Amino acid sequence: MAATRTAGLARLADFVPRAGIDYARDRNVDGGRHQASAVSGLSPWIRRRLVTEAEAIRAVLARHGTARAEKFIEEVCWRSYWKGWLELRPAVYVRFERELKDLERRLAQERELAGGYQRAVEARSGIACFDSWTTELIETGWLHNHARMWFASIWIFTLRLPWQLGAAFFYDHLVDADPASNTLSWRWVAGLHTPGKHYLARADNIRKYTQGRFDPAGQLAEDAPALTEAAPAVAITRPGFPPDAVSAARVGLLLTEEDLQAETWDLPAHVVGIGALPVDQPSPSAPRSRFATRALADGLERAGAHFAAPAGATCASGATATQTDHLVAWALSLAVPEIVTAYAPVGPTAYRLAVLDLRLRAAGIRLVRLQRAWDRHAWPHAHAGFFRFKQAIPALVASLEDQAPQILGSTSNCTQ
Repeated sequence: MAATRTAGLARLADFVPRAGIDYARDRNVDGGRHQASAVSGLSPWIRRRLVTEAEAIRAVLARHGTARAEKFIEEVCWRSYWKGWLELRPAVYVRFERELKDLERRLAQERELAGGYQRAVEARSGIACFDSWTTELIETGWLHNHARMWFASIWIFTLRLPWQLGAAFFYDHLVDADPASNTLSWRWVAGLHTPGKHYLARADNIRKYTQGRFDPAGQLAEDAPALTEAAPAVAITRPGFPPDAVSAARVGLLLTEEDLQAETWDLPAHVVGIGALPVDQPSPSAPRSRFATRALADGLERAGAHFAAPAGATCASGATATQTDHLVAWALSLAVPEIVTAYAPVGPTAYRLAVLDLRLRAAGIRLVRLQRAWDRHAWPHAHAGFFRFKQAIPALVASLEDQAPQILGSTSNCTQ
């Protein structure tokens, strides 16, 4: 798949005719790796905003109307829900990272855990469907959403492996993985997102929705209890969106893989240079890393043409400290008081920007984070479960009429 905005728009145009009744009826069917699917396949582009949520929803609504487009709109909104939910509970991601580091140490020390993990990630579990999905994921960076749910459930409840290791495995390989959607989806399957409500893969369901390709009868733990945790997630009163706005006449522009449509930003300033934060690459050769790197290059090219400014990667991937040094040096070379970038939700990019922010401040440069109007409207509604969030979707979709297409607004504090 081509990691460009042009390719994403072509994928959207191809999908729109099927985005109504056909999608709602057939979206759960996983016909196999080389078969046509009812799902859109748009998530790698939406994840990096080569195509935005607003664009996808507008296109489908124009063709099908609200009633027929409802199911597709809900699926698009799941990604926004996960991001908003994690923004309100950033400690959940911090805990996940801490637990993951502990588990990685255990892998080096505990033979039984390491053996089970290696069999799973090397497609040697002995469960045909699971091993097939593992191979597909590693080779293509993609799995049907229903297969992702089955995979996570088998990993947790049948293979009895820690969900954190499974989430990390997905994050390293899925081309559309973002920290919130990936981590919280695994927690949802495990029964931690909604305590006591978990997702169990069942042989008859797999047989039905793989159209008989797989039938793991007798191989799955179909009555396993949900996982529990000692400290449930508690929402903060107000998400920490910075109330940023561009105030300088001359700025530098910094792109990250979180938002690669900078040419749609409404900037009241002259852009004198465009740089990039290298993509987070746990596995540089994996499809996810290759897609993200190419998408970043596409974003730089479009931004450079739009703003008529020099655009290019400011440093190669490598140690975070080295990246930060290069970015600070780049910002100083522009002789501007502000560097503008897109607001990054909770996750590795946000952490790296926080470090960069401190370094830029010390150099007398302000890092301005801008937030899209879509996020500003959506995230505050993610204070409970998706059912509550779903009730806000009609108003969220209606708000698109008040937004100029693709324009980033200045951020503002959001209340619940």
